[in-house]
Amino acid sequence: MFLSEFNQKVNQAKPLDFGVIFSQAIELFKKVWVQGLITVLISIVGILPLYGIIYIPLLMVGVDPELMASNDELNVPFLILGALFFIAFIILASAFSIALMAAFYRICKQRDLEESVKDDYFYYFKKAYFMKLIKLSVVGIAISLLASILFLLPLFYVMVPMSFLTVIFAFNPEARVTDIVKASFKLGHKKWLITFGLMLICGILAEMVGLILCFVGLFATVSFAYLPLYIIYKEVIGFENSEDETVSIERH
Repeated sequence: MFLSEFNQKVNQAKPLDFGVIFSQAIELFKKVWVQGLITVLISIVGILPLYGIIYIPLLMVGVDPELMASNDELNVPFLILGALFFIAFIILASAFSIALMAAFYRICKQRDLEESVKDDYFYYFKKAYFMKLIKLSVVGIAISLLASILFLLPLFYVMVPMSFLTVIFAFNPEARVTDIVKASFKLGHKKWLITFGLMLICGILAEMVGLILCFVGLFATVSFAYLPLYIIYKEVIGFENSEDETVSIERH
């Protein structure tokens, strides 16, 4: 039901205007730049402990260098353990990022529509969403890795559909992982050019303004680059069927 309705809205959507969306992004940024800054700071603080997963094998080597080699040969079990720690870090960091950015998009909607509710940066850090976040993380990493293996052009293409993964999850957390991925590619493919252009221009402007503000300003302006994704979703799909309360997650 979700996917069929989503596809129908994408197919019937009116053409988007670059200038209108860019202007809306600026206006929305004025409302949410503080929340964007808080999101970035939470992301930095939250990701740092996960680096311990990577550094545990390195610390073990520091304590006992012989762990890396056994009888002048590489210690294969230790290398496998290190690789597993690295994979775990990537998956957990990605899941953390998806949950945090989904919460930011939810806050954007509340501020945009002037809903009088409390900002909840940890809305999706709940047990009900944990496995879905892990699955989305794994799928996202796998698609990006596959596109990288197939050289630059496929990676260049999938970066836009994959960018919609978080915003679609934010407003449809009850949907299946496969449906969220399919919806991301549907919307990303249909609106690829305008999405890429807006992300590029907004990203460059966010970086330039941040640098003008003595580099530290990047923390406050970086969220501007993500706002076009929210606005494109709002203009194409809308929010009449979105969930703002805790939903029952289908187990898949």
